[in-house]
Amino acid sequence: MNYQTYRPHPDLEALVKCFWTLEIPAESNAPRQRIIPDGTIEMAFILGDDIKRFISETHFIIQPRSILIGQITEPFYIQPIGQVNTFAIRFYPFGFANFVSTPIKELSNKETPIELLFGNKLSQELEQKIVQAKDTSERIEIMEKFLISTLNSKTTIDKLVRTTIDALVSTGGNSPINSILKNDISKRRQLERSFAKQIGLSPKQLGKVIRFQAALKTILSNKTDKYIQIAYETDYYDQAHFIRDFKEFTGTTPAEFLEDDKMMLSSLIYKNE
Repeated sequence: MNYQTYRPHPDLEALVKCFWTLEIPAESNAPRQRIIPDGTIEMAFILGDDIKRFISETHFIIQPRSILIGQITEPFYIQPIGQVNTFAIRFYPFGFANFVSTPIKELSNKETPIELLFGNKLSQELEQKIVQAKDTSERIEIMEKFLISTLNSKTTIDKLVRTTIDALVSTGGNSPINSILKNDISKRRQLERSFAKQIGLSPKQLGKVIRFQAALKTILSNKTDKYIQIAYETDYYDQAHFIRDFKEFTGTTPAEFLEDDKMMLSSLIYKNE
């Protein structure tokens, strides 16, 4: 596997976390891979062979060649049919809402063809340019020009949403929402509505994902395999609570995670985050 990340243009770095590429040679009987929640939204262009996304144990769809993958709250199972060659953009939780008018909640837990978001003509022109580009640098340049031109000047991320996300990130997902709101319960419903429209998750869900990711990175960095210590360091109530959340987001236990060939891709990505 060859996974690379690239920093965005300064004009986009507040909204775009990174550009990334993934190349994997074709192999027979390639294992399914679990894509796990991380609180971000991604736009991906499939430049290699088709990729299956399983909707049940035995049924799958072929992913569109140009897609937006919204917030996910459970494992997302994919399997390459042949060679993998993907170019993608990873947006911060509040990032993608600045480019579309579609409520982000409507994009959750699925892939959406980009023509449904940007229209057929604009999307087809963009996809053709990305496919025909000579290298990653040119693709990044094309994508940055597209995003800057598409940036919706009428879209303003709610200040309370941004403050809440900043607090959750800075505390590893452990800042109580009521304390962020300074116990002003009247703002809670407003915050929930704004999160659904601009983030695609509730504040509580995003906090859970951020905390889970902090625990996952502790495991991947080989800091410890003592789950009581991980639970303590990431402010889980206890080890059982940590393991329950871990299984919810990955479909497996921490002990099984590192030995599971279905987690190879996720392990590679988050070890390098």
